[in-house]
Amino acid sequence: MRQVFSGAQIFDGTRLLANHALVVENGRVAGVEKARHGDVVLNGGILAPAFVDLQVNGGGGIMLDGSADAGRIAAICATHILLGCAGVLPTLITDTKAATDRVIAAAIEAAQANVPGFLGLHLEGPHLDPTRAGAHDPRLIRPMTQADVAALIAAKAQLPVLKVTLAPASVTLAQVAALARAGVLVSLGHTDCSYDQAVAYTHAGARCATHLFNAMAPLSARAPGLAGAVLDGDLAAGIIADGIHVAPAMLRLAMGARAEGMFLVSDCMAFAGTDMTQMTLGGRQILRQAGRLTLADGTLAGADLRLDAALGVMVRVAGVPVQRALAMATSIPAGVIGMQGSLGHLETGRRADMVHLTDDWHLSQVWWGGVTL
Repeated sequence: MRQVFSGAQIFDGTRLLANHALVVENGRVAGVEKARHGDVVLNGGILAPAFVDLQVNGGGGIMLDGSADAGRIAAICATHILLGCAGVLPTLITDTKAATDRVIAAAIEAAQANVPGFLGLHLEGPHLDPTRAGAHDPRLIRPMTQADVAALIAAKAQLPVLKVTLAPASVTLAQVAALARAGVLVSLGHTDCSYDQAVAYTHAGARCATHLFNAMAPLSARAPGLAGAVLDGDLAAGIIADGIHVAPAMLRLAMGARAEGMFLVSDCMAFAGTDMTQMTLGGRQILRQAGRLTLADGTLAGADLRLDAALGVMVRVAGVPVQRALAMATSIPAGVIGMQGSLGHLETGRRADMVHLTDDWHLSQVWWGGVTL
């Protein structure tokens, strides 16, 4: 089957092309041509690769927790495919060892079953700094042991991607180095670490930072902390661009300081893709009100965010060029997890996993392997 998509600008993962058409044959991109009338005519907007989200706590009414099995992971991934994602990293926040072990086992089962949209697993904790717990239960935060290191290395051997958010307060440089050598994507987060500590852990093998500015020490004149190390270095960093977690001025400062390496995450919860207004997690109630997810005391508890909305914030509020914003939701996160060869681009031979975004940054349509969802 051959389809020609026209009528919209085309973002191929790097360039934004006007007056071009995208050709899809048998579910794969066959090329980009100078504009001609297509058999799929879009009403303006942008045709782009489907998104890549490296921090998804849940969706479709399901949280990734100790009750997870491959079926629940598949349901979370299916929700995010409908929300425009080619793939996601389901993310477990700090939990018990037993719950973490069950989630790892479920993730391995999902990988073996080739669950659509499943890219691997993100463990956000439990090896964090309790002083920066945020919405995580500080009672469950604990130092990493050598048994934990061995378990994570064993898990990585059976997963396409394993991302682990860690804090220097709970993890040694040697442990980070061992994880990095085994291919684990080590991300620093939920930490009060100093700039010098962040640099040392980067040299040990950390390659990423989790939700920049959130759950980390703030920038100050003589104590730049992890945020300063990100802005002054080359750590990749996810950022929650809902206009709530990070002020627009801070978004602009971050983007001005770093020419590359920043990417968008939704940090969404089970609310994603539903009209739910409340849920219970770890015995604590989370409320959904006016675009915010909060605990009873008002603490932010994840984001009520979709990546199309995050793109709108980056372009209209933060003033980021369209091409750069689109890359932050597609090709950049794909590169962070080493999947730039299969995700985040509309290049000849790639699967035609695509989204159409309207001129006002709303998700209009999703294609999965060239098929409309």
